[in-house]
Amino acid sequence: QVQVVESGGGLVQPGGSLTLSCTATGSGFTIYAMGWFRQAPGKQRELVATITSGGSANYADSVKGRFTISRDNTKNTAYLQMNSLKPEDTAVYYCNTMITGHTSGGAKFSYWGPGTQVTVSS
Repeated sequence: QVQVVESGGGLVQPGGSLTLSCTATGSGFTIYAMGWFRQAPGKQRELVATITSGGSANYADSVKGRFTISRDNTKNTAYLQMNSLKPEDTAVYYCNTMITGHTSGGAKFSYWGPGTQVTVSS
């Protein structure tokens, strides 16, 4: 019983900044990684950034140097700081949380949030 919710999306001008948040709620699980994905109109969903519980981060080439992913393990929350935004960044951004259930014998599960819209336009 895990719920994932994103927040922070909105409209921003090119060159502007925006910060997204993702929080996983529930009990009986341990998060080992969280990631941000995005899907633009007419395109397939793509990986934006991931971060492990230990703080190891990876980024897509298209956002490297502009976006920063971080986390607060005590609150089961991940953030995506987006700077120097471009119109090409316009998409619905989804958070994916990868967990290990405490009563599942070590089995791993993945949960998606409903998404938050980011629009970069002047």
